[in-house]
Amino acid sequence: MYLEHWNLKEKPFDNTPDRRFLYPSENHRATLQKLLYALRGERGCAMLSGEYGCGKTVLVRTVIGGLNPDSTEIALINYPVFDRNSFLQDVLHQFGFATTATDARPELFRGLSQHFYDNINRGRRNVLIIDEAQIMDDPEVFEELRLMLNMQLEDRFLVSILLVGQPELREKIMLYPQLDQQIGVKCHLHRFDHVDTGHYIEHRLKVAGSASKIFTEEALYLVHKLSNGVPRRINNVADLCLLEGWKRSSKEVDGEIFKHIV
Repeated sequence: MYLEHWNLKEKPFDNTPDRRFLYPSENHRATLQKLLYALRGERGCAMLSGEYGCGKTVLVRTVIGGLNPDSTEIALINYPVFDRNSFLQDVLHQFGFATTATDARPELFRGLSQHFYDNINRGRRNVLIIDEAQIMDDPEVFEELRLMLNMQLEDRFLVSILLVGQPELREKIMLYPQLDQQIGVKCHLHRFDHVDTGHYIEHRLKVAGSASKIFTEEALYLVHKLSNGVPRRINNVADLCLLEGWKRSSKEVDGEIFKHIV
């Protein structure tokens, strides 16, 4: 709707996990490096936390994109509401194995263990990523994670696990100290400050094709204030600013434009 007015090739503030739009703040760069180190170096388990809308999903997509698909097999679970058996069944399913409701837990675990060994012998890493991990409630599922991390050779873990979730995940994991001790890398995504909010907006506009500065410094400050530095909220506010600026045939987004969207 407003793309031609602002000389953009695509919408810059869609809330989709497009890796091209990942803004490399210092926090995001450091977190990405740590997570790739953990998964490439087979550090066992890593954890990524951050409040809703802070960019965990796009960062996870970037992590996945940074792993060599020829030497890594990845299983991704997005909604981990399971009991013990269902959890193992879904992990096996994500790794490409068919299971039945009657399969017993020992059989499931042996099948998973054998698959991990076979991959390692073929020179392939096993990576399990669990998103929205804060909603896991069954203590036996946490025990299965611990037991998976106990599957090791002399010099490596058979599987690397990445737990991703909202801040309460950190407190929940602390209830299971044996598992908590096996998490070698813990990262947290923070909200953007005023400076990073401005850089974030300008980065996304540039990726979308902008060659000029659209938001004034006053508008950038106001976007940060209203969004509190949460990327998802920044996207919503900035998108409305572009829409309002187009409606008013404005050449820039300034404080006056901002007043009409709040």
